[in-house]
Amino acid sequence: MHRFFVDKKNISDKQVIITDSRVHQIRDVLRMKIGDDIIVLDNSGFEYKVNLTEISSNEAIGEVMQKKLSEAEPKTQITLFQSLLAREKFELVLQKCTEVGVKNFVPIVTERSIIRSPEKITDKKLARFESIITEAAEQSARGKIPTLASPIKFSQAVSGLNDFDICLVGSTEKECSATLKHILQTVEAAPVNIALFIGPEGGFSEKEYEIFNSRAVSAFSLGKRILRTETAAIIASAVILNELEQ
Repeated sequence: MHRFFVDKKNISDKQVIITDSRVHQIRDVLRMKIGDDIIVLDNSGFEYKVNLTEISSNEAIGEVMQKKLSEAEPKTQITLFQSLLAREKFELVLQKCTEVGVKNFVPIVTERSIIRSPEKITDKKLARFESIITEAAEQSARGKIPTLASPIKFSQAVSGLNDFDICLVGSTEKECSATLKHILQTVEAAPVNIALFIGPEGGFSEKEYEIFNSRAVSAFSLGKRILRTETAAIIASAVILNELEQ
């Protein structure tokens, strides 16, 4: 069944009213009809099986048949601090990491970032990014839409790490032999809130790695092969969740 995030105020115990652009998708793109079933999500973790009872040009109404907690939301909460990339690559990271299970996205400007100023990410671009995240969350059966923060500088990102159980950074250095599996297996208690840093195409600078080291951010390697940064973000997120939620 097709899945749609709907404003919680439009959901009651018995009825759901859809009034935004999803009406066009339901009526004109998917060509759904009265009697069809959909899944509606309220972005708090609940999902509703809904039978469509009315469809007009600006509104779709459905009867709530079942309500339950989503089973697809991971307990492990990864916040991905991703260095800003070219638009297509950054959008790929948002889409695929949403599918994998990342909880929060924080774009950061690093020494080697292609985009060197947070102000270059306009409100229009952020709205597009949020739309990509929402669509990926619907497609992958997420119960909540991952959050997207406004871009920040590297110094801001590393100054607010006290709330995380563990902080990790992907390393491009050949001498880094620590794997994610080893790091996660050697911590005293399974971490829940995880900060994951992935650098730009050229990796983090030596100075930035020194700052990571001073703040007890653990560097890890994803193997002997050189991965594109967008590939590293997706794989690292998947490995963390697979290791902690088997």
